[in-house]
Parts: sequence; structure tokens; C-alpha cells
Amino acid sequence: MRIIIIILLLFISKSIFPQKIGNIDNKAIHFELKHKNDTIDFIVVDTILTKKKPIFLFCQGSMPIPLFFEFENNRLFMFGGGISNFDIASITKHYHLVVVSMPKTPLISNVNHMNKSYCYIPDTTQKDKFKQDFLHSDYMDNYVERASVVLKYLKQQQWVDNDVLIVAGHSQGSKIATVLASINEDISKVGLFGANPFGRIDQMIRKERKLAESGAKTWEEAEKGINYWYKYWERANDTVMINKYPQYIPWKSFSKPTINYLLDINVPIYLTYGTNDITSDLCDILPILFISKDKDNLTLKRQIGLEHNFFELKENGRADHNKSHWVDVMNEFIEWTVK
Repeated sequence: MRIIIIILLLFISKSIFPQKIGNIDNKAIHFELKHKNDTIDFIVVDTILTKKKPIFLFCQGSMPIPLFFEFENNRLFMFGGGISNFDIASITKHYHLVVVSMPKTPLISNVNHMNKSYCYIPDTTQKDKFKQDFLHSDYMDNYVERASVVLKYLKQQQWVDNDVLIVAGHSQGSKIATVLASINEDISKVGLFGANPFGRIDQMIRKERKLAESGAKTWEEAEKGINYWYKYWERANDTVMINKYPQYIPWKSFSKPTINYLLDINVPIYLTYGTNDITSDLCDILPILFISKDKDNLTLKRQIGLEHNFFELKENGRADHNKSHWVDVMNEFIEWTVK
């Protein structure tokens, strides 16, 4: 698969047609790139681009979530793929912060066209039905190509310092950041947050085991759950089922392990995860694999007691959204990149 992605990037069209759309809510500058049959929207979190700084590309997680939410009276909120959780000033002090919009998803959407998870939905009567063209675009190679096109464009801008390039990603975005860092020689350092380099489907199996081990489920119930995911994986690998139900596309694409890409990276890697995040359980094995390959470019940081999005947990095991640690987690990474 690595060869396929590299070949894909070699054939990225040289004729990228950029357009600077304008300032959004005095928070970010919107750019639009026409590439092949796609329109790639991205933002640079700034209002004027006069100071020359390196790029910090943040690869967001999954789901078709717009970068800006529109509430009543045209009030906008910059979610930015999750950067609203960060201390943006600490990042933009050193870098131009860049986020690429999700494919086939509006950059800005009224909340009336979003479900409870803020995912864009074209039909407000069907809260969990995404756009078909998004589902067909929701796979690894596409995200890597879109990010590569944006980085190629940014490299040519006078306000970009090309001596340094930081790429980071959370959850699904960590997989995209991993592949990018393995094939793009311009990248200086990479940050991975809440990563699972071994796939995606595996965590569903591990979750069933943990529920049985903790007594939350009987082993008989867990076995039924595990068998369900085996069947689900069979469907996700069945071409007929994928063509009929494109929601299987990301499951197949993002369940492929990225560990070999990770081991191909030679620049410094910063990987951090919450110890209560089942997604990242297997990250504890990574130092063994790096040592076996005689590589010392991995910095591993455990966030004790935190979950996938770096929240503390309530007594019932659910995330306590009043106790977020994203600012601390990201600022630690920024400090590491500067050092």
C-alpha cells in the first residue's frame, strides 16, 4: 500500500489552481484549491499573512464536521477540526496553523444541518445519514493526497518558512500524519495524538475483551460481540457490500495498520495518548518495535487517567467535559517541537 500512495503522490497534478477566498470571522483565512475533480478548502489561522513562519499542519479526526459552525444571528464558531480545544496563541506564536477541510463537506455550515455530533447532514430529517460523495471520499489515500496538495502549495508562498514543517494529527488524523511523514521529506517533526498504529477494527475486539475482564459483560456476551465484529470486517472487505454500503469504505481503509509507515519515519516522532483510551492501548508496544529496528526517534508520553480526547473521567466512566487537558497536552508538544 505504501508503494501505491507514493505513486499516487508522484502523479499529483502540477496545475493547482489556488484561490484566496478571504477572511472568516477575523479568525482565519480561507484558501481554495482546485485539484483534479476535487475542491480542497483549507484555513490558515491568522488574519494577515505578513510574518514568515513555518507551517503547522493539523490533521483532524474522522467524521464530516465543518471547520466553522453557524449559529443564530450568523454567529460563527471556529471548531477547526478540533483546534478550538487548543491554546491557539501558543501555536501561532511559532507557526502558521493550517487545517484542511473534510472532503465533500462544507467549510461553514449552519447547525441546523448538523446532528448532535456536529456532523454535516444534507437531509435534516435523517440525522445519521451523511452525503454519499463524502462516504466515497472517506479513505486514507484521498486524505494523504489532499494534504500533500496543500503542503505543496504552501511551500511556494513567501510567508512560509520552509526550513521547518510540523505535521500533527489526532485519532484518524494521526494515521494521515503518519503516512505523510513517511513519504514527505520536507516534514521536520510529527505529532501523533490518540493514535492506533495497528488499525481500527482491532480496538473493537479489545473493547469486548475488556468488558468481559472487568465483569461489565459475561464472556458469553463478549464472544457474541467479538463475532459481530468479525462479521462486520467480512462485510467491510466484500467488494459487493462496499459498493452497496459505502460506509464500509473508511473501516477497510483505516483498519489497515500504519506501523510500517511509522517505522519508516526518520524524523523525530512525538506520540501521546490517554491511559484510559482503548484506541491507543497498543502504543505501549511501539518502543519495543523501535528498539528492534535500532531507531531512537520516538518520544512516547502517556497522559495518566485521560481518555481519547484528553478529558478526565467521571465516576461512571464517561468523559468529564468540564475537565479537559487538551491545552496542556498540545502545549507540551509545541514546546517539544521548539526545542
